[in-house]
Amino acid sequence: MSVVAAYVYKDGARVRAASLSPDGLALRPGEFVWIGLLEPDEAELRTLQSRFNLHPLAVEDALSAHQLPKVETYGEELFVVGRTAQIDAGDVIHYGETHIFLGAGHIITVRHGSARGHVDLRAHLEASPTLLKHGPDYVLHAILDFVVDGYTPIADQVEEAVLAMEQRALDTFLSRAEIRALFRLRRELLRFERILGPMEEVASRLERLEFPCIDPEVRPYFRDIRDHVRRVNSRTDALRETLTSVFEVSNLLEQQRQGVITRRLAAWAAILAVPTAIAGIYGMNFDYLPELHWRYGYPAVLAVIAASCAALYVGFRRSKWL
Repeated sequence: MSVVAAYVYKDGARVRAASLSPDGLALRPGEFVWIGLLEPDEAELRTLQSRFNLHPLAVEDALSAHQLPKVETYGEELFVVGRTAQIDAGDVIHYGETHIFLGAGHIITVRHGSARGHVDLRAHLEASPTLLKHGPDYVLHAILDFVVDGYTPIADQVEEAVLAMEQRALDTFLSRAEIRALFRLRRELLRFERILGPMEEVASRLERLEFPCIDPEVRPYFRDIRDHVRRVNSRTDALRETLTSVFEVSNLLEQQRQGVITRRLAAWAAILAVPTAIAGIYGMNFDYLPELHWRYGYPAVLAVIAASCAALYVGFRRSKWL
């Protein structure tokens, strides 16, 4: 069975456990049921569809599990999709989905690919009966807030990786592996931003628009979710820009280092050109070269070579080419 937890609540307190049967899902006045499913099969969802009159299109979406964050209304039923995200030690972001059916007297959560369960969240809400007594619409807020809370550690870890990469780029040449890691991290941030935008829109719509099963007193709670997503989105955008600047700075520094090497090679080539040229002149096969038969011709030529090379060396040193 994929039912993680199913309990009936009344006045903010847990009343009893619920089973996926007509008797187990029967509710008394003032009660609501919160059912949590993990990657359920079609039969289980069809049972809930029949009991709570879930819309077939929403059920199909929950079964396919390839949805972007969204909020849709089917009569008096509200269907919300949230995307969970976790980052591993290799700075790779893994995504999951949480589909939420909200109606009068019930809230059903269907999780796909998410390792973060709702056990602690349920315990936290049960410890706050004043808030839980608002009903299933407040549980919807708590679930979305729980999903969004998982985004901050991703931004923190990526920020540390970006700062380390930035310092590495300033200290030395980036290797091929580091450049691949830079672009991989940038791709991860782009994919993450494609989730953050729709999640912010979902929270904004739940706050501002009138939906069935959402009490006006609960709507302001969604503002905090929207602000949270917006902050993470701003950080992610800034980190992506920083990665771009790291690559640009790395290129500039590499060009500068190559320019320094080029100048040094050019300076040494100019210095070595002096003895090469003089030796080439005196190596020509002529009988009447200047100072060819002079007793001090050889030392004089060596002195001229040494003086010329020394003068060039001093000039290049002053111009910081060497």
